[in-house]
Amino acid sequence: MLRTLYGKLAFGLIILMVATGTFYIALTNFVMRHYLQDIHLQLNHDLARNLVADRNLVAEGKLNEAALKETFHKYMVINPSIEIYLLDLQGNILSYSADPGKVKRKHVSIAPIRAFLDMKHPGLILGDDPRSHDKQKAFSVTPVPSSANPQGYLYVVLRGEQFDSAEQSVHDSYLWKVSGWTLAASLGFGLIAGLIAFYLLTRRLRRLSRMMNGFALAHELPAEPGMEPAADEIEQLTRAFARMARRIDEQMDSLKTKDNQRRQFVAKISHDLRTPLSSLLGYLESLQIREEAIAPDQRRAFLDTAMRQGRRLQRLIEALFELSSLEAQESAPEKEPFSMAELAHDTAQKHRLKAERRKIELHVHAAPDLPFTLGDVGLTERALDNLLENAFSHADGGGHVHISAEMDGDRLAVAVSDDGCGIPEETKAHVFEPLFRLYEDTEGENHAGLGLAIAKRCIELQGGDIRIENGANAGTCFIFRLPVA
Repeated sequence: MLRTLYGKLAFGLIILMVATGTFYIALTNFVMRHYLQDIHLQLNHDLARNLVADRNLVAEGKLNEAALKETFHKYMVINPSIEIYLLDLQGNILSYSADPGKVKRKHVSIAPIRAFLDMKHPGLILGDDPRSHDKQKAFSVTPVPSSANPQGYLYVVLRGEQFDSAEQSVHDSYLWKVSGWTLAASLGFGLIAGLIAFYLLTRRLRRLSRMMNGFALAHELPAEPGMEPAADEIEQLTRAFARMARRIDEQMDSLKTKDNQRRQFVAKISHDLRTPLSSLLGYLESLQIREEAIAPDQRRAFLDTAMRQGRRLQRLIEALFELSSLEAQESAPEKEPFSMAELAHDTAQKHRLKAERRKIELHVHAAPDLPFTLGDVGLTERALDNLLENAFSHADGGGHVHISAEMDGDRLAVAVSDDGCGIPEETKAHVFEPLFRLYEDTEGENHAGLGLAIAKRCIELQGGDIRIENGANAGTCFIFRLPVA
């Protein structure tokens, strides 16, 4: 759950609510304490001076020690929330109303006392708490026996230890039972409302992320290399966008390559079409212009040449239409189980007469117990025809052409090899390109340069693959593989 965007937002909201509640409680506690101290100081600012005046602590210009002790005793009973201390002018504690075992300081800082006496309007000033080494509390102070003749100070701590104990008890009870539950209810309501809002806000993002992932899976977009599985929806969208951008770049590069190939193809096919067409028209024009002057034997030769160029043009156009049809996938392959060994023997028998005429020995190596192949018989036969035509055109007179079939893993591999000159490594990548010719052979008019491109497309349409290898000594071997039925 925490890996999704909603989970992360929900976890962050919970942390924020807990931090807000903690901060609110701490701030409320701090403000309330200073608020109460300020109220006590406002109410009891002149308490020390009033004690001196009301309890007759000064008599004949001197501090009345007996009256002071009586005051200590009475105020410990009447108002245990305050603590009274008698200080000298340096802040040393001379006498006090608290229990002797609880007073931890022998001296209090004199600076807050002077600031208090110099203050014209009541304000919160904290002084040292004699019952603690580090605490400070609100206080009231007055010089004794008088301001004109100060010999010490009457130092009254307004919120003594007993007041702190009572306040803490009430504070714990009230704050946690009232403020705590109120705060918890408010934060809980905010948390639930925030979770609902986050869910509604991220719902469309989750739907878009699922659509993008579905699109990537449907179009088999590869994941970015070296990346771990995406976590939240934003990361998934980022990964999907990167995959789509990379695929678009690849497609743009492919389109540029295809466009360049198309331009080259148009240029080549224009040349290949123009050559037989020009020759055909030339001979026909010669016959038309010199009809009466041409001898019957020469006329027959002209007509034979014109017919040969016409057939060459026809074969080229038919091959172009066939390649175009295969590229456009105008008809789906009709796959069915068939015997590759039988097809190899039938195809070899069909080309046997041509091989004998060219003085080429044609051999077939295919065991009859090979498993059946799942594919289109017509497309496979067309590929074999074109591979054999290519082998015949490159095999030397008196050479050998072999057709072999055997298992290659879970597929059946068919190889057509010759003992010709072979193909240079730098030109292997272009062998299956339309109109590619390794060299202009003497029978170029019978070689359109489309046979290997058509063979490759015939095999790929059936879910197979084709590759080219050079022989160990010489010659070329074309190998295609098809699924086993």
